[in-house]
Amino acid sequence: MITILGIESSCDDTAAAVIRDGILLSNVVSSQKVHESYGGVVPELASRAHQQNIIPVVHEALKLAGVDKDELSAIAFTRGPGLMGSLLVGTSFAKGFSTALQIPLVDVNHLHAHILAHFIKAEGEDKKFPAFPFLCLLVSGGNSQIVLVKSYKEMEIIGQTIDDAAGEAFDKCAKVMGLGYPGGPIVDKLAKEGDPSKFKFNKPHIQGYDYSFSGLKTSFLYLLRDEVKKNPNFIEENKKDLCASLQQTIIEVLMDKLYKAAKDLKIKDVAVAGGVSANSGLRQAFEDYRLRYGWNIYIPKFGYTTDNAAMVAISGYYKYLDNDFCSIDAAPYARLTV
Repeated sequence: MITILGIESSCDDTAAAVIRDGILLSNVVSSQKVHESYGGVVPELASRAHQQNIIPVVHEALKLAGVDKDELSAIAFTRGPGLMGSLLVGTSFAKGFSTALQIPLVDVNHLHAHILAHFIKAEGEDKKFPAFPFLCLLVSGGNSQIVLVKSYKEMEIIGQTIDDAAGEAFDKCAKVMGLGYPGGPIVDKLAKEGDPSKFKFNKPHIQGYDYSFSGLKTSFLYLLRDEVKKNPNFIEENKKDLCASLQQTIIEVLMDKLYKAAKDLKIKDVAVAGGVSANSGLRQAFEDYRLRYGWNIYIPKFGYTTDNAAMVAISGYYKYLDNDFCSIDAAPYARLTV
């Protein structure tokens, strides 16, 4: 039996999960509410909270899995990218725990892990996995990429944002409207009651499969500026329509490039991953494209869209099978692409 403990601490969620022979036994996440009043994640506060949470979270994950620490085969941890202070907490704990137990250490790329979340399987679950090679739209607050996934280990970015990420566009536009943090889920909720065709925003014209969201964001801000001059209550009176129109535009930009890549590469297996994959409009767009173009689509469970340790554990499991371990002196990294 191969039993992997996964540890995730790249941003503001402290998480631990246990996977045995590819089957998820537990997945525990402790979220940090302290950042809400600041309108964004405060790195120093995040790292302090990780220090407080990591031991209880790991203990709970092992307890729920019914696994003793001596049964573990390896410790998998998020090495990066992410906030350096947060990563250091998870990395240090993983190193200490693996040394104490005298078991291997497996480093995991956070972005790879989001993609490999599609291979997480629960006990008794009849689940179909994407067939290699497949395309994955990786969308979050920090990343908007189209990734050609050739195997569990070989992944190639064929398109990415040249400026802002899709999640960043959601959050910044929501902040300007005074909707709170994180803005993406709030926009999604309000958009369900709005008219997506009410307002038109700038769509970028970028070559290839790359994205750009800065122009869209700027056109959104200019619209608010001009309309609020005429009517101080414009945002409040049009909040739902603004959210629906913004969301629709972002989704159209994302899907247009993804469709182009799938068509050019003649790939039918298409997945989505990352925090923005929880967006209901994007999920519906994938369903629409499945019906229209015959795609085999893979949409993660909501629990696997945001940062979690199950995706780290499954990534660690496949690396363990390849004897792909890391040394005890491996340092975390704040920035790295797929």
